[in-house]
Amino acid sequence: MSSFSPFSKEELLPQTEMLEIKKRKGSLFIGLPKETHLGEKRVCLTPDAVAAFTVHGHRIVVETGAGDGANYSDKQYSDAGAKISYNTEEAFKCSIILKVAPPTEDEIEYINPQAILISSLQLKTQNKHYFESLAKKRITAIAFDYIKDEEGTYPIVKSLSEIAGTASVLIAGELMSGVNKGNGLLFGNIGGVPPTSVVILGAGTVGEFAARTAIGLGARVKVFDNSISKLRRLQQCLNTPIYTSTVQPKSLAKALMRCDVAIGAIRGENRSPIIATEPMIESMKEGAVIVDVSIDRGGCFETSNITTHKTPTFIKHGVVHYCVPNIPARYARTASVSISNIFTPYLLNIAEEGGFENTARFDKSLRNGLYFYHGVLTNRTVADWFDLPFRDINLLIS
Repeated sequence: MSSFSPFSKEELLPQTEMLEIKKRKGSLFIGLPKETHLGEKRVCLTPDAVAAFTVHGHRIVVETGAGDGANYSDKQYSDAGAKISYNTEEAFKCSIILKVAPPTEDEIEYINPQAILISSLQLKTQNKHYFESLAKKRITAIAFDYIKDEEGTYPIVKSLSEIAGTASVLIAGELMSGVNKGNGLLFGNIGGVPPTSVVILGAGTVGEFAARTAIGLGARVKVFDNSISKLRRLQQCLNTPIYTSTVQPKSLAKALMRCDVAIGAIRGENRSPIIATEPMIESMKEGAVIVDVSIDRGGCFETSNITTHKTPTFIKHGVVHYCVPNIPARYARTASVSISNIFTPYLLNIAEEGGFENTARFDKSLRNGLYFYHGVLTNRTVADWFDLPFRDINLLIS
């Protein structure tokens, strides 16, 4: 009589033990140098963001005064766990350097070989020697304005564009004030007073937030763009009836002639197309205001010329022109919080994934922002612009 066993033969055999391999988290060593570019007051990490890093065991070195422009004190950074350095070089000696403006060639000399640099690229302000200096140090460089997420948007560019769009209307309101020798008009739907008339060139993110702000203040808004899909999306986003049109010279000239404020928000691939010609501007009202947000790419008003935060305006044909590139720097604290909110989870994820190298293999958005990988140029636009050798980042990573 056979005995019954509750176990099968397979269950009694020795089984291979499956061990879960835990990812080895990386430790970040981040430097936050003080911005030296003229008019640049933003900072990449707020004290709250620094606290989020230090509580996870990461080290942060902040150059003294780095947060002054955004009204963050050294004490706030120190209380958040950062080391305050009184030596400019020390912040650049970290393994990851965060900057808003790209470092100067002198600052590149401070950076250790094989370091990771995260900043804007500002391609048109650079020269060939700048990129050769990065290559010599075998630096891995990421342009945060080139980082594109899985939805196809550029998160930091979009966020700063939202600020620029909102700010353009607020700036126009300041310039119209009699205190600033403007025409004395007020944004606002005041009973018995005709609303302020605003023309916006461009229906992208800047145009959307300019329109949203102007409508919120009671202005009458007209938006021009050659993309029907952008105009349709804008109407859906604003959820209110609004005048939209493709760029037709006669209708645009008529709108500019009647408006109190004109905002330029059209961006071209390499430079912005001139949409408003000089004769159109000559026909505008005396004391009308132009805010050309697209001036960093040449501007879309024919009369636009670059101005500075220190001397932001000039008058031509009786029209006040505000043509300052980098409008978000005017609102440095808001812009810093916005940038920091994007950087913080991004960098913490790099640490969770075991460091930059591991993350770059699987994170396509990070690869989109890479323009140098261990000193090898990986951005075709830069390569073509300066006639430099180029390698595909996907081949290098694999």
